[in-house]
Amino acid sequence: MQTHMRQEINEIPEAVARLLERSSADLAAAGRALRERDPAFLVTIARGSSDHAATFIKYAIELTTGRPVASLGPSLASIYHAPMKLHGGAAIAISQSGKSPDIVAMAKSATDAGALSIALTNTPQSPIADACAHAIDIQAGPELAVAATKSYVNSIVAGLAVLAEWTDDQGLREALRALPSFCEKAVALEWSDLAGQLGDADSLFMLGRGPALAIASEAALKFKETSNMHAEAYSSAEVLHGPVALVDYRFPIVAFAARDAAEGSVVEIVEGLVDKGALAFATSTNARKATALPFIATGHPLTDALCLILPFYGFVEAWSRARGFNPDAPAALKKVTETR
Repeated sequence: MQTHMRQEINEIPEAVARLLERSSADLAAAGRALRERDPAFLVTIARGSSDHAATFIKYAIELTTGRPVASLGPSLASIYHAPMKLHGGAAIAISQSGKSPDIVAMAKSATDAGALSIALTNTPQSPIADACAHAIDIQAGPELAVAATKSYVNSIVAGLAVLAEWTDDQGLREALRALPSFCEKAVALEWSDLAGQLGDADSLFMLGRGPALAIASEAALKFKETSNMHAEAYSSAEVLHGPVALVDYRFPIVAFAARDAAEGSVVEIVEGLVDKGALAFATSTNARKATALPFIATGHPLTDALCLILPFYGFVEAWSRARGFNPDAPAALKKVTETR
């Protein structure tokens, strides 16, 4: 019998297609609003997997538009009650449930501070939707497993679709139209080499750069959530500034490399860590010393990076079960975490 998590991973291609079809009008409206506002900067508001989705969207916006994007700490509104000055900017708030008090408070504060606010949520009738000028139903459907999968992917897809409308980027629009079929292929991939060699490791690094850093961050969180396994995400450049001291014989490293300008750099760094004795894996055919992991090349750097999370989700769900855990119900966690 499949876990809820595995079922929800399998539903991702359909969920992506549903979002692009059913929320198309709202995605276009939010994109037009950004084009009219022409924001000088953007801020994001999120926690957990949603914050990793925000990081992906941050890189996509900065790479595409040149506008800086910063993450706001929700406690600025909920705890510190600090007044914001966001005139001329825009805010993207992401919440699967749409009701965590600190996220809602920060979204409302951003709106009140003059930002053009956009909510990405799987619960359209929710406080976060009411707090923002535009609310987009990410159409992930019911997500019963505690570890988010569909909602993470669809939050990013929604952000990319809004970006495509904002910038009138036909190439990104076409990449998104093709994404459900690529997701279907990526969900079917198996990372058997990683499962076979990870052994009794109890800690590992997940590396990425640019949008793929957001994928590495999400992957590290999923190891912790589903398998009680310590994992930390680093930029493949940042790992050399201190964390590399922990890398010794057979220390596991997974490098998420997309087909973009950073691929060569990511592979070069992880290959150097192999020379230090690391047990390294990389989603690149350019890897020579690290073990290459299967991936789906989508032909667009942003959707290519996003699809890297799909085979990892399948791997970590199976890895969790193999270690005797229930990935649907991790200890001490619940589906909706409400922080203040």
